[in-house]
Amino acid sequence: MKRSNFIKLAIGGTTMMALNPLYNWSKDLKTTDTKLPVLFIGHGSPMNGIEDNEFSRTWTKYGKEIPRPKAVLVVSAHWLTNGTHITAMENPKTIHDFGGFPQALFDVQYPAKGSPELAQETSKLITSTQVELDHDWGLDHGTWTVVRHMYPDADIPVLQLSIDYSKPPQYHYDLAKELASLRQKGVLIIGSGNMVHNLRMVAWDKLNEPEFGYDWANEINEVFKDKIMAGDAKSLIAYEKLGSAAKLAIPTPDHYYPLLYTLGLQDKTDEVSFFNDKAVGGSLTMTSVKIG
Repeated sequence: MKRSNFIKLAIGGTTMMALNPLYNWSKDLKTTDTKLPVLFIGHGSPMNGIEDNEFSRTWTKYGKEIPRPKAVLVVSAHWLTNGTHITAMENPKTIHDFGGFPQALFDVQYPAKGSPELAQETSKLITSTQVELDHDWGLDHGTWTVVRHMYPDADIPVLQLSIDYSKPPQYHYDLAKELASLRQKGVLIIGSGNMVHNLRMVAWDKLNEPEFGYDWANEINEVFKDKIMAGDAKSLIAYEKLGSAAKLAIPTPDHYYPLLYTLGLQDKTDEVSFFNDKAVGGSLTMTSVKIG
């Protein structure tokens, strides 16, 4: 990928049923014995949305292996807001929030439906803050570049939950816990970002060199994985105390916060595994997590 393109990426009863639209959805989303996993996905470059590569092939694989969800809820690093919002439109638009890439990427449309009913129900689950129902956003590239590989027929409703960028890490971890019941109601929750994400330090001449990572990037990536496996959410919330490597990995927390949402949804019975565990361009990692 050209340097200019990469920089541009960096610069975002029957009567009751008739009267209450939530009734059908609530009945459909009844608690089951199947608890869906939670994913944190390192989404990387928007080009992964149209390329057939090791990362996108793994997303396709998980789309086939995970029990088919009734809906997908994504916390994307690219929807930063004041306050917490959830998309609540019937037909979310495909957002091309990048520049300088091939026209084929801009031509992509991912026409998944939304669900105003699920948006309302999800907003009611969150009691720690008021959740605004959004009708303007849509599906940004942190969502559709991944989900279109998992569910290429676009036949599953997809919603996004925003990241209140004015809030500290603990807020995001705690808010995620309020969504836990959705896991047993058929909703697949995905955090989409990157654990290590420092665009200013990308080795432009090594973007095509497989698994090249700076020493500090590889070091902190292993620290993150060790603490995830140990269930040490406290240290991951207080990531700034993990030393200079963590500060280099997370110069801004936008791509890291989705990981905290994923970790907040973990319970003691969940197994943890990693996938796409590779560095790109020295200062980015695609390392992803499956919980449950």
